[in-house]
Amino acid sequence: MIRFENLTKSFEVNGQRKVVIDNLTLTVATGRSLALLGRNGAGKSTLMSIIAGNMRPDSGRILCDGTISWPIGQAGSTHPNMTGAQNARFIARVYGVDTEELVDFVEDFAQLGPHFHMPLRTYSSGMKARLSFGLSLGIKFDTYLIDEVTAAGDASFRTRSAALFHERMSTSDAIMVNHNLGELKEFCDAALILEHGKLQYFEDLDEAIEVHKRNMALPASRRGRAKG
Repeated sequence: MIRFENLTKSFEVNGQRKVVIDNLTLTVATGRSLALLGRNGAGKSTLMSIIAGNMRPDSGRILCDGTISWPIGQAGSTHPNMTGAQNARFIARVYGVDTEELVDFVEDFAQLGPHFHMPLRTYSSGMKARLSFGLSLGIKFDTYLIDEVTAAGDASFRTRSAALFHERMSTSDAIMVNHNLGELKEFCDAALILEHGKLQYFEDLDEAIEVHKRNMALPASRRGRAKG
């Protein structure tokens, strides 16, 4: 269970205050993998960071009765001057899991070859995504936060990633951001839409996708008045 209580987050943009999360109160039950939908700039990554505890809201709070991963795919979960192996050891110590088991798992899963023992600043964006995905799936969380990383790597890697992710989802939940609606349908069974700071829950994923498409088709000035 994840509960948002009077959650508000805003940023100063060009001298004006922009509210991206507006007094949000909502309870998300366990047992679902959720697609998080919304236009670019709606605040999806911000909300994921707040859920993970990486960013503080202006006001309100989030309550959770299980463990939550960091937002996989977002910058900041790893250190660029450390190697992939060093990052794995550091994260293992932070989350209290066996260090060498996590290192071995990530090295085998990410398939970075000698780059695994090189600093992350030398990695391509795809290599960083593979490392981040491996680091997270190497630890069993109750809820995984996934931000645009399921397509990282070649076809073989994507197949292995999908298989492992499905295995994790048999005992865990997820909140996933992905512009590929086909992948959301593959992994998710319900949805949240973030629009003008408001979050709406949909039991039916297909219905949520249709509402999202209608929101995207409207001019920005009218989106806040759209009904779904």
